[in-house]
Amino acid sequence: MFKTSRIVTLDAHISEQELKHPKSTGKFTSLMHDLTLAIRMISREVRRAGLNDILGLTEDTNIHGERVKKLDVFANEMIIRTMDHGGHLAVIASEEEDQIFHIPDKFEKGKYVLVFDPLDGSGNIDVNVTIGTIWGLYRRLDPDSTADCTDADVTQCGKELVAAGYAVYGSSTQFVYSTGNGVNMFTYDPTIGEFILTMENVEIPERGYYYSINEGNSYKLEKRMQEYLQYLKTPNNYKQKTHTHRYIATGVADVHRTLLYGGIFMYPAYRDKPQGKLRLVYECNPLAYIVEQAGGMASDGSNRILDLKPEGIHSRVPLFLGSKHDVLEAEAFIAGKHPYQLEDNSKE
Repeated sequence: MFKTSRIVTLDAHISEQELKHPKSTGKFTSLMHDLTLAIRMISREVRRAGLNDILGLTEDTNIHGERVKKLDVFANEMIIRTMDHGGHLAVIASEEEDQIFHIPDKFEKGKYVLVFDPLDGSGNIDVNVTIGTIWGLYRRLDPDSTADCTDADVTQCGKELVAAGYAVYGSSTQFVYSTGNGVNMFTYDPTIGEFILTMENVEIPERGYYYSINEGNSYKLEKRMQEYLQYLKTPNNYKQKTHTHRYIATGVADVHRTLLYGGIFMYPAYRDKPQGKLRLVYECNPLAYIVEQAGGMASDGSNRILDLKPEGIHSRVPLFLGSKHDVLEAEAFIAGKHPYQLEDNSKE
């Protein structure tokens, strides 16, 4: 379904966005064209994965100790090989790589820093469940420098992002992005080879009734989080209805649903994982940027995600993301407050 009054391709829309910035040079438009080319190629392989002997595990593990899927390797290499020679990037950082990737000397270096998770939800690859790609874009700290970037260029606070987005590979391939002027959603039409604008200026509902979390691990949660989950499922005098549980186990897919329907996505701290599981640089910051641009909130349980300074390129944080009132409610429970006491105070 189209929820826009005009038919616009992604390339045309990116060009329109750049015209809003009088000092733009066209570099961003060209960079985004390269990125969406990589997304289209990944989407093609996802569609043919069962026929291409690309499903299953390699013999390798990544920096996080996780077995690497073959399609993970393909997606990671495809983005790097598509983006390293365009003259737009100063450095690339991938969730799958131990270190940052410096642009080879034989290529021109630009002023942008690209961070990405090449294939989020790779545990779902072999069972044909929605997976996705997450990305964020910064300017390097010293745009006039010709020296190699350092980890400091990658570990900027999320509030310094100049653009972010994600692609989801499901029943269709959709590309969602923002440059700080709202969120727009595009759907890929393989018959013409173009992403077409299908939702313009996406706004997340202020309150939703879906919650997304791996409840199989709820026994590892602290008491207040367990009480919060019980609250979501129990009828009471404060809520119009109880929340409904939805969990795909692909973060970008769960966030995509939350963006459209409202509610809250959570990957909290667990007793055995006090920092949570999700990576601040590659997952939390880009997704938080998108949700905030759509009018939602993203928190680690007490602090705004986009204000957090990453301790390293692979640092992790808890994540609570979604509709404004749902996230405020979760923060209130974690702080040991009744959720509606917080809401009442905000109205005074």
